[in-house]
Amino acid sequence: MAAAPVTASSPPVPGLTGVEHIGLTVPDIELASNFFVDVLGAEPLYDIGPFESADDWMAAHLAVHPRARINKLRVLKVANGPVLELFEFVSPDQSTTQPKNSDHGGWHMAFYVEDMEKALLALKAHDCRIQSGPVNMTEGPSAGLQWLYFQSPWGQQLELVSYPGGIAAYRERRLEIWRPR
Repeated sequence: MAAAPVTASSPPVPGLTGVEHIGLTVPDIELASNFFVDVLGAEPLYDIGPFESADDWMAAHLAVHPRARINKLRVLKVANGPVLELFEFVSPDQSTTQPKNSDHGGWHMAFYVEDMEKALLALKAHDCRIQSGPVNMTEGPSAGLQWLYFQSPWGQQLELVSYPGGIAAYRERRLEIWRPR
């Protein structure tokens, strides 16, 4: 179902102040939690679950199979950004194929680091699979950006970014862009 186009006559959500959390479904919540704690320095905040429903609550509220079950939901704080909400689901219609960035619904998370070389050494010390980078952008709107892609143990694509001197597009447009400090 295609979304209706947003027009100038449709105002944005009033009072929106930023991204509060990012939800991520993982195959093993303990493995994922250990990864985020050990590699990225996350701090576990709280757990919820298990949770399931005999009616269609899961379908109505979460747009998943009615018999889906959340084994556990864990909230983690990662430095100064939004929190991560990890879900360990089981569901009769569950796909275990990791979406690529090019797939509809594909996505990745980027974490800001102050020093890319030190961050790369830490990823290597944790035996993380480095997918590409670091790449230094020297031209165009992203000049000043340094990035690298890596993967979690379950194949989730993640990214580190750094731009201590700023990014060209932000300076040229004089935008105030939120960045963890």
